[in-house]
Amino acid sequence: MGLMDKVKAQATQLADKAQQAGQAGQAKLADLQAKRKGDALLLELGGEFYSQKVGRADAGAETRIAGLVARLQAYEAEHGTLAVTSADAAPDAGVPTSGVPTSSVPPSSAPPAPPPAASAGPIPQAQYGSGQS
Repeated sequence: MGLMDKVKAQATQLADKAQQAGQAGQAKLADLQAKRKGDALLLELGGEFYSQKVGRADAGAETRIAGLVARLQAYEAEHGTLAVTSADAAPDAGVPTSGVPTSSVPPSSAPPAPPPAASAGPIPQAQYGSGQS
């Protein structure tokens, strides 16, 4: 097998790996877009429900809620069961809950302390050339 044959074989392997990575990226993007759609439907349903509970719902609220529930059921039929995350969960925790706290430790309401500041001194200036002609 000559050098050119080896280079061609490696190029083919790299192209296959790149194509697989691209397909995996497209699949992740599609999953993320689907999750955002489900989250948007849940958010809209929650807003309609809240408006209804506090007495600000208009005459069409019940119809919109029924429509959103139907759309969510269709979403779940296509993408699987939606997981509802607690509003009290840390932003990066993403732990699905059913609305019932699973921990006896209350979430911290204080933000984490910022890292200590570095000593602020003068910014060093670069010097170019020797200053002599």
